[in-house]
Amino acid sequence: MDRGGCQMSGGGGGDSSGPDNSGMISLEDLESFSEDQLSDSGNGSLEERETMQEEESGRLLHYWQDIARGHQVEVAPEMAEPIQQLTTNNQGHSSREHVPFTMLGRKEKCGELLYEKRQYEKAHWACTTMREETYEQSICYGFMKIMRYICQQNSLEGYLGMTLPIVTVVTTDESHSTISNDVRVAYFLPTEHQAQPPQPNDTDITIEIWPATTVYSRPFTGPTNEVTIIQQINAMAEQLEPAGECVNDSFMVAGYTNPAHINRQNEIWFLERP
Repeated sequence: MDRGGCQMSGGGGGDSSGPDNSGMISLEDLESFSEDQLSDSGNGSLEERETMQEEESGRLLHYWQDIARGHQVEVAPEMAEPIQQLTTNNQGHSSREHVPFTMLGRKEKCGELLYEKRQYEKAHWACTTMREETYEQSICYGFMKIMRYICQQNSLEGYLGMTLPIVTVVTTDESHSTISNDVRVAYFLPTEHQAQPPQPNDTDITIEIWPATTVYSRPFTGPTNEVTIIQQINAMAEQLEPAGECVNDSFMVAGYTNPAHINRQNEIWFLERP
């Protein structure tokens, strides 16, 4: 299977300062490349602007590659254009659309949020399934594919817009002790594209209609890997009463921030049975 220009080895995610870090490179990594570091392409002649844009694209690619090496990830040169587009179109957080939902309830204990109950409506998602040796490898390869679809490799040949969270679907054994190698990475289509979803050029990406679903969501911080996901699944199962109301072998991990961040913001989602 085409890995979309991303190669990765090693295990767990987490703080990039440690010796054993790996993970997916995300939008936050690009945004930490400040505007002062980007060249001003609005001045000079057309030829000068084109030269400056090429130089800027090269700097962004090298910047991403430098970050990636800290996570044992290599970013291929052909990722330069989608990286440039994603950076240009997502300066700051205001342009990101969050997946809409209706709050149905929440449970707290001693001021700590145990979980929220939410209703997500039927919607189109772009999905790709990866099967790599580790969860971290799968989300890396999957995100690279989704990123290229968002940026230009779609039937509109244009930038679609970033949405949060990026969701991964995982399956476990009956005892919730191991995760399957099949990991599904999913991107919510922005509202303006829900009626007529742009089709992906990559045949590994499919546009799916996810039905309206009731979700039990529990927040957690830190890296996402096989160990932490299993821990969060079991912690959530202890809170739900009765646990039989939810699907028992398929769960979702919602990521909102850079996996390299020491306080990465995530959620574990349990799906209520239809």
